[in-house]
Formats: sequence, structure tokens, C-alpha cells
Amino acid sequence: HVQLVESGGGSVQSGGSLRLSCVASGYMLETFRMGWFRQAPGKEREGVAGIDTDDTTRYADAVKGRFTISRDYHKNILYLNMDRLKPDDTGTCFCATGVVAYWQLLQSSAYKYWGQGTQVTVS
Repeated sequence: HVQLVESGGGSVQSGGSLRLSCVASGYMLETFRMGWFRQAPGKEREGVAGIDTDDTTRYADAVKGRFTISRDYHKNILYLNMDRLKPDDTGTCFCATGVVAYWQLLQSSAYKYWGQGTQVTVS
């Protein structure tokens, strides 16, 4: 069965960087589209970045030019490199996967499998 485990979160100052990892098991990650989402206290979960099976990527406007999503097929790991972090980036970050359309890459309701989340705090 599909399992996802995130790591790499932490507390950083504005302008800093973090690299999140999502280790996938139970499937080959190239089989499904994948995405990163985040949720701040009192707010709904929002799509941050998505990657297609051909490695085409999509990003939320708020993170374009600062975040990069990628994956290592051999290790079955999804990454999110985050640069020039801002306080608005604070939240719990989740990776997700499933059978979703390309236009649904940043739509949380379209995903079936989710990790437990990792906390990102920017001050």
C-alpha cells in the first residue's frame, strides 16, 4: 500500500532555505502525479507545487521563483527545495500522490494518499 513520510522541516529566519523530502513506499513514484501542500493555523490546505509523470511542474503564484519540486526515481523520494523563505510560508507541509489530472496538481481534494506532515516555521 502507498505510504508517504515527510521530513526536513524546521525553524528558519526570513530569507533562509529548507529542503523537504517525502519518502514514498508501496508504489513507484513515477506512476502517479505528486504534489506538496501546506496548511497554516486557521486556514485551509493550499497547493504549493506539483509534478507530472513527465517531470513537468506547476507552482502556486506565491512560491514561483522560490520553490522547486523534483524527484529521485531510483530512491523513490520527492523533494521540495524552498529558498528565500518568508513568514507567510509558515505551516505544516504535506506531500501527496494519487491518480489526478494535470489540472488538479494543486487541488488537495483530488489526492488520495497523504503523508503525516512536517512543520515549517519562518520568523
